[in-house]
Amino acid sequence: MTVSHEEIYARLTHAYGLPPNLSGRTPWELLIASVLSQSAAPKQVDDAIASLTQAAVLTPQSLEQLSDDDLTALIRPAGNSKSKSRKLKIIARFLIHEYDGSVEAMVATSQESLREKLLALKGIGPETADHILLHVAGKPTFPVSARIARVFKRHEWLEFDADYAMCQEFFSGALESDVERLVPYQVLLDRIAGDYCRTRPRCEQCPLRTLLPEQGPLEIEWA
Repeated sequence: MTVSHEEIYARLTHAYGLPPNLSGRTPWELLIASVLSQSAAPKQVDDAIASLTQAAVLTPQSLEQLSDDDLTALIRPAGNSKSKSRKLKIIARFLIHEYDGSVEAMVATSQESLREKLLALKGIGPETADHILLHVAGKPTFPVSARIARVFKRHEWLEFDADYAMCQEFFSGALESDVERLVPYQVLLDRIAGDYCRTRPRCEQCPLRTLLPEQGPLEIEWA
């Protein structure tokens, strides 16, 4: 079944409403959230950021000065804390050395140049880079997590063997590249994947269930 991003977006916003506006977060907190959000629920990210705030880790410099063990403990609520701790340290050093610690200066960089710089950092992959570009820098791109891709593959909108670049191409130009809609679209897709499109799908109450192929959700062996 052919379906447009506009229709999917309409169904998601009808089912969930628009997600909370995160404009109350500082640019630095948004950047931290981009790293912590990998395979984590929003509340887990909120709890980890609250932990960092309570510890007065409010700048790249203060985070970079933390010991690895202390940082890992502070962000434990977001899961996979050792890996995310390493990524946060890398991002903090990058900000300090490239932009004198200023997230605002970083986001003023062109989309192509900033993506190239982020991908050159050890441990920063395309999804994290694109998440930073969309959610922090407000650039019109789309980070495609494995579970968002799973939604689209099960509906037969993406080939099962589509890699990250192919998945992102599918989202290129979605919603007329309107960042104000791309942000909630990405958040709501991630939510529906967590609520319904799990390793074992729960399609019965899913807002996208009537868009499934006639034979039901397509399946492969998921890692």
